[in-house]
Amino acid sequence: MRVALLGCGTVGAEMVRLLHEQSADLTARIGARVELAGIAVRRPGRDRGGLPVDPALFTTDALSLVKRDDVDVVVEVVGGIEPARGWLIEALRAGKSVVTANKALLAEDGAALHAAAAEGGADLYYEAAVAGAIPLLRPLRESLHGDTITRVTGIVNGTTNYILSAMDETGAGFAEALERATELGYAEADPTADIEGFDAAAKAAILASLAFHTRVTAADVYREGITDVSAADVASAAEQGCVIKLLCLAERSGDAVSVRVHPAMIPRSHPLAAVGDAFNAVFVEARAAGELMFYGRGAGGAPTASAVLGDLVAVGRHRLSGVRAAGESAYADLRVRPMGQASTRYHIRLDVADRPGVLATVANVFAAHDVSIGTVRQSGRGADAALVIVTHLAPDAALAATVAQLRELDIVRSVASVLRVEGS
Repeated sequence: MRVALLGCGTVGAEMVRLLHEQSADLTARIGARVELAGIAVRRPGRDRGGLPVDPALFTTDALSLVKRDDVDVVVEVVGGIEPARGWLIEALRAGKSVVTANKALLAEDGAALHAAAAEGGADLYYEAAVAGAIPLLRPLRESLHGDTITRVTGIVNGTTNYILSAMDETGAGFAEALERATELGYAEADPTADIEGFDAAAKAAILASLAFHTRVTAADVYREGITDVSAADVASAAEQGCVIKLLCLAERSGDAVSVRVHPAMIPRSHPLAAVGDAFNAVFVEARAAGELMFYGRGAGGAPTASAVLGDLVAVGRHRLSGVRAAGESAYADLRVRPMGQASTRYHIRLDVADRPGVLATVANVFAAHDVSIGTVRQSGRGADAALVIVTHLAPDAALAATVAQLRELDIVRSVASVLRVEGS
């Protein structure tokens, strides 16, 4: 089985090493020997640290490599939308199965890839696109195919999880924790995709599409990052027996789904609360199976290459036996509910004037928007007077309107913190 590898960075290089080290085992598992037909890279002459591969295999012409008649399978670990989309559609239409880790492309235009796979009678596998080595996507699209999934809640970005875990454990501020994450190699030189939630939103779209048999794109996902989470927010959560995590949430209710990524407080008793460092975990709730949790390393060269090779074995077996995997399942075609219609809870900290009637005035604002207050805690005197309010479930639009009106009250010196609350 001859493989064209597109990209030879951290993940691609690790995949080449594993192919070399596990050659005999992979041959036995697939039933055919795996050979690299070529490796497309931007800089063929770059030093690759003694990678066990013939330098003659390197090329800068990815499209020509994909089109070669002696290529059976294309593995793509380049990332980005273009030119990767063109390469993979070309391969799939020609009947060449594809294994990809490209979450951004799948979240933006997975439908086009699935259509090309159906046209060419090829497999499209992408376990490595979400949560690295954690076996997650295949259970959603195969093992749980006979069940009805109602909710998926996950920590799917290791960079943000490390930052928030460090803030919780050490009391550090966001900037300090980000600097430490960069030093350890958990954060990129430009961490925008991680800390602003773009990476997690792409993964949320893929998870929701599989879980609910509905096409969900990254544009459908409500997204907030963690840049506004302060040390004071983390300390306030700790006082409530909670931690703050950047959560991916996908939920089905009736004929609609809501998909969102944002920081949220969860109680320390929740299974996801104990997920620290740069680890990932996804909590799945299904009607028959109940509650399931998937946990492990969600990024890195070796974990991601492990997922890629797992897909390569599956694709190889299908190719030898003359079958293909099930294609896209989007039959449910559920409506994607806007964030304003999603039911959420808020934790709100207000710095207020220290005078009689403040609580009654604030409570009237909540009542005016039909938002029910769950708990209220008053603290401090004088310049330190504050209210901490946790609401019951309400439409997010109503909660946002409540906060907007609170900001206009002369008795509210500042809305110091607004966080959503999940898992309780």
